[in-house]
Amino acid sequence: MENTKKVVVSGITATGKLTIGNYIGAIKSFIELQENNELYIFVANMHAIVNPIDSAELKRNTLDIAALYLACGLDNNKASIFIQSDVHEHAELGHMMLCLSTMGELNRMTQFKDKSQKSITKNGTESIPTGLFTYPTLMAGDILLYQPDLVPVGRDQKQHIELTQELAKRFNNRFGKTFKEFNHFIPKNGAKIMSLVDPSKKMSKSDENQMSSIYLLDDLQKAHKKIMSAITDNENKVLYDIENKPGVSNLITIYANLTNKSINEIIELYSNKGYKEFKTDLADIVVKFLEKLQNKFNEFRKEETINKILNDGAIHASERASKTLQLAKERMGLNRHG
Repeated sequence: MENTKKVVVSGITATGKLTIGNYIGAIKSFIELQENNELYIFVANMHAIVNPIDSAELKRNTLDIAALYLACGLDNNKASIFIQSDVHEHAELGHMMLCLSTMGELNRMTQFKDKSQKSITKNGTESIPTGLFTYPTLMAGDILLYQPDLVPVGRDQKQHIELTQELAKRFNNRFGKTFKEFNHFIPKNGAKIMSLVDPSKKMSKSDENQMSSIYLLDDLQKAHKKIMSAITDNENKVLYDIENKPGVSNLITIYANLTNKSINEIIELYSNKGYKEFKTDLADIVVKFLEKLQNKFNEFRKEETINKILNDGAIHASERASKTLQLAKERMGLNRHG
């Protein structure tokens, strides 16, 4: 019987520590998708080296993220969970996509402009890592390798997805039909969780201000304190209004995603209550969520356990990736056989 499941591929870069924003904006949707789809979920450690990173930190981040995938609810019996660098086809197809792209296309990427400016500011030099410039073409390789039907992404990745689709069309037009068309989607609720200290910025796993983010491996008391001190406003009314009340709206979004309550239900629940009661309840919800998750993480993070899961995931991912790469190499003239 033909497999009618849709193929889904996505990953998270191994920089910094995963936040509750990563869970709500990405991992939560992976978990929902695994029930009726064929998932390929990886830790993007090759993307993590576009900026300088300590080797021990990179290895720790990589394994932590893989274990957090599992602790959050990804099931290795339903999804292929693996490390990007364990499947060499990513680098090969990424280079092929790079050679199809133009400098003008890559230079127009908003993320390149933003991240290169941050790199200049942080390092005090005009030198910009080449990896930041070529990041989108490696991402294109990551995606196209698996001939996906669906790619879940954050809002800030939309431009990269559009470039990937353009490169796939360009390859097909030049060398013959090789890559299938795919759709992307941005989870509607909670796709972008904002900073707790500056709700105009996205919550980031690499933010230097530790109070801005709730990390999935945060000390529980510290996480509680972060919620209680999160920026809101002077109205003391629990209402959802992103434009005029971005701080409390962000907290409502977190509350909704951790309890599966609707935003309207939360507003009604706190219609006669102020921010202190709302924040106290949310802080307790966050702590309970993190405590349960961290207990599971400690089990999955055991070396023998995590390595077995990642080895199996890489083998399964390579089976699909190698077929795509061989076809692409043959079409492009890189395969001397056949």
